[in-house]
Amino acid sequence: PRIFGHEASGIVESVGEGVTSLKPGDHALPIFTGECGERAHCKSNESNLCDLLRINTERGVMLADGKTRFSKDGKPIYHLVGTSTFSEYTVLHVGCVAKINPAAPLDKVCVVSCGFCTGHGATVNVAKPKPNSTFAVFGLGAVGLAAAEGARLSGASRIIGVDLVPGRFEQAKKFGVTDFVNPKDHNKPVQEVIIEMTDGGVDRAVECTGHIEASIQAFECVHDGWGVAVLVGVP
Repeated sequence: PRIFGHEASGIVESVGEGVTSLKPGDHALPIFTGECGERAHCKSNESNLCDLLRINTERGVMLADGKTRFSKDGKPIYHLVGTSTFSEYTVLHVGCVAKINPAAPLDKVCVVSCGFCTGHGATVNVAKPKPNSTFAVFGLGAVGLAAAEGARLSGASRIIGVDLVPGRFEQAKKFGVTDFVNPKDHNKPVQEVIIEMTDGGVDRAVECTGHIEASIQAFECVHDGWGVAVLVGVP
């Protein structure tokens, strides 16, 4: 058995021996792709996949001693991806904890620990839309909205949101989405619709649903020659 959950916010209750970057009372976010700060990936601007603390769905114990910190009736309950946030208390490696401003409301900032940084990071760090460029985002859930916000902050002049739920467009406008495409409203593939809308395709596309067909559409809707498609919800 394991305690699931990978996205949360909370307050540090106590710290282990040698921990100096956090103290009891600090507000923090759990990070399932932690960084030890010492290995090559941590010291490089090219990656955040720490060899020690990168996401590992199989490891259910703490790295220090290979044991779990959870139990029930004397029987071990294991960790998940180093976070196990579906619990009132959890125990994490210090490299998997990010200290945050205590003024940030914990009931809202929790999405930053995964959903927001996933979509926003995919846009600004990988897709890298340029000012006045065109951008398409597939899926307008939390990750997709974060991707759209990244495009808005990067200066994209036209942001096309693709989703099967019409009601999501109004909310998406708050995150910079300028156009909405519902594949159900068209009798042709959505990539063809986007290509026609943008005179050849968008400069950048980010796919946030994990759907195989949407992934193909994202690749095929970018402009020939310089378009870039990024898959966030990789199946």
